[in-house]
Amino acid sequence: MKKLRCVLYARVSTRKERGLQNPENQLRQLREFAASQNWEVTAEYIDHESGSKADRPEFLHMMEAASKRQFDVLLFWSVDRFSREGIVPVLTNLKRLTGYGVKYRSFQEPFIDTMGEFGDLLAAFVAKIAELERKRIRARIHAGLDRARAEGKVLGRKRLVVDRSKVWALRDSGKSIRE
Repeated sequence: MKKLRCVLYARVSTRKERGLQNPENQLRQLREFAASQNWEVTAEYIDHESGSKADRPEFLHMMEAASKRQFDVLLFWSVDRFSREGIVPVLTNLKRLTGYGVKYRSFQEPFIDTMGEFGDLLAAFVAKIAELERKRIRARIHAGLDRARAEGKVLGRKRLVVDRSKVWALRDSGKSIRE
C-alpha cells in the first residue's frame, strides 16, 4: 500500500512566544504521530502569526500546495492552531481542503479527522469554540488595558521629543532621516 503524503502545519501567535510557544513543541508530536500512521511527511509549514489573520504566509503556501494536490493529508496540532478566524473562515478552509481531495486531521482533537466519517461535523463545533476563545482573550486584554489606564499608567512607547529643524539640518548635511 502506498504511503500517504502528509504535511504538517504549526502556528504560534507571535514571535515573542518562541520560548514556551515554540512551534517545535507542536512539530515534535506531529512528526511522531505521522510516523505512527505510516505517513510520509513531505513538508512543514510554520507561521508566527495570530490565528485570526487570514494572510498568514505559510498557511497560504500550504493551501496553494493543497490546491495542486502536492499532499494527501494535512496534520495540525489543534483547530485553534490551524485558525482562529471564526467558524465560517475555518470551515471554508477545511471545505477547500476537502474539495482539493486533501484529508485533514487534528492531533489534539482526534475526532476532527476526515479519514473517518464525522470529521467535518465536529470541526464546525470546535471552530466555534476557538472563535469564542479568541473573543475571551481579547476581552481579557482590553480589561487589563482599561485597568492600567484607570490606575494612571501610560501605555505604549515613551514619547520621543524631536527637534524637527535639527533633523532637517542634519538631513541637509548628508545624514539620513533615521541617522
